[in-house]
Amino acid sequence: MPRKAALFVLPLVASLAAPLSLSAAPPISAALGLKPIQEGVEYEQVPESQYDSCKLKDLEGDWNGWEVSASDGSTLRRFADTNGDKKVDLWSYFKDGVEVYRDVDADFNGKADQYRWLGTAGIRWGMDNDEDGEIESWKQISAEEATAELIAALASGDQDRFQRLLLTPKELGSLGFEKAEAEKLGSRITRASEEFKPFAARQKVVGSDAKWVQFAAAKPGVVPAGDKGLKVDLVVYENAVAMFESADKPGQLVVGTLVRLGQAWRLIDLPQIVGEDQIARSSGYFFNPVSSAVAAMPAGAGGEQAQKLVAQLEKIDLSLATASAADKPKLNATRADIVEKLAAAASSPEERQTWIQQLVDTVAAAVQEGTYPGGIDRLNALSKGVGSRDAGLRSYIGFQIVSAEYAARLQGSKPEDFAKIQEWYLEELNKFVSENEGSPEAGQAMMQLALSKEFEADEAEALKWYRRVAKEFSGNPAGEKAAGAVRRLESVGKVLELQGETLDGKNFQLSRLRGKPVVIHYWATWCEPCKQDMRRLRQLQAQYQRAGLQVVGISVDGRREDAEAFLKSNPLPWPQLFSEGGLESSRLANELGVQTLPTMLLVDEKGKVVRHNVQVAQLGEELDGLR
Repeated sequence: MPRKAALFVLPLVASLAAPLSLSAAPPISAALGLKPIQEGVEYEQVPESQYDSCKLKDLEGDWNGWEVSASDGSTLRRFADTNGDKKVDLWSYFKDGVEVYRDVDADFNGKADQYRWLGTAGIRWGMDNDEDGEIESWKQISAEEATAELIAALASGDQDRFQRLLLTPKELGSLGFEKAEAEKLGSRITRASEEFKPFAARQKVVGSDAKWVQFAAAKPGVVPAGDKGLKVDLVVYENAVAMFESADKPGQLVVGTLVRLGQAWRLIDLPQIVGEDQIARSSGYFFNPVSSAVAAMPAGAGGEQAQKLVAQLEKIDLSLATASAADKPKLNATRADIVEKLAAAASSPEERQTWIQQLVDTVAAAVQEGTYPGGIDRLNALSKGVGSRDAGLRSYIGFQIVSAEYAARLQGSKPEDFAKIQEWYLEELNKFVSENEGSPEAGQAMMQLALSKEFEADEAEALKWYRRVAKEFSGNPAGEKAAGAVRRLESVGKVLELQGETLDGKNFQLSRLRGKPVVIHYWATWCEPCKQDMRRLRQLQAQYQRAGLQVVGISVDGRREDAEAFLKSNPLPWPQLFSEGGLESSRLANELGVQTLPTMLLVDEKGKVVRHNVQVAQLGEELDGLR
């Protein structure tokens, strides 16, 4: 965490209440005692025993202020008034005579609102609009620094630090992507935001002592203006990797795709940690969405034969990036052959596991894209070849087979075939659960089964699955979500207790609205139907004003700022609750097991639930029934 307002403590600079004039030079001890607001800045620090050898002099030129230098004449600190109001608004720190960091008061009110790394420290430029010492966004950050920030965010489990690395909805909108592409990319970014906190808590490879070491990627590429609706050329890195050290051991973090907006590089997805017991996903988005030989290469794969095979993968990856639809099936099959050889030649079980995981992921992705017709057979053969001791890997492969085949069956299917495909899918999920009890994938499958039964209005069957997940996965996110779903489905006729904090920081309790009917509306800025519901809810609130109809919004956006920005442009006359974690893991979503949007509940004047999943088109009739 930054040292909030640290630069206002000593007499040299403005306090929060009253800025100090430049009428008198500060003592050397005060000048050298100041510290940057942001932690982790590497700058020249002088022992107190050497203070007497340092010199302080007035600045020359257009700026007023002082400069502190060491006995050898190298600059240590600079404190300047840049606008002539006789108040310090620039605090600079040096290393080896080079300025490496500065705190900036750009609006000249005595509080720093920008933080810049300079010289040999990089190019980061952080913005702090509310002047609380916390960086809210990066105006400028290199790709290397973005991956270093990512390592730091994982090491500390800092959601905010990760969030400010992601492409924002406003930035995404400015690129001009076609609607379908914008929604696809926006969904990926939202999912990354929502899943970061549980991902950071779950992973055990990037420890709290982790340090970024190096950025690795092939040369950047350009998605040209006009492609997919882009307004401007978009410069991107694909398959980027961050090297780090944790507990004196080296590690690799597959960052995937980074995009450049102005002078800042942004992430669009969660990273993948190579070598841990998780399935590596595709690390390319724009040019090659199903492969990354180098990015997911195990650390131990350094033999001559392995290097030759990896070189072949690189060539195939390049070919896949520009291949026609007719050529991709053969290329994907060849790629799978090579990865199988790498797995067979692995020097350790961990290395073999990594290559198999990459094979499963890329083949499944190609099947779902429709570019590897033989992929399902490949996955089935791979599953049979995995030993009984690899139960976790077999479970993952099995779930990928079901998911990939479901997507393959839907491709090009006729509307009248959907019911049969859905029936097949649910049968396969049931079979998978019975054969893989206790696995994380079985939990995912059961949640899918429960949700499908909710859609079919078969609440008894949905409850059966939700209760099972809640029991078998108690204490983990899936279990919490399932328990909340049980609570929601059984809520009709019961008093609903709901409390939280609104976006403007106020405490909220549903019980305070007793005596009035209430609609509880779960929404997010990326959910277009939710926004349509809002317009209808405004009309209904006016229509049922005499009945005292109240609406309570619950935003499940991954970022508080996204909800705040939307409501600033689209103000609504009802309270808006928010809790961190998004749709995937926020307390407000998990308490009632909300998995899809929009979700609405209707509560009567006694505080009892009337409908636990009401559609906006049904609300008028339901409200009439409460009169």
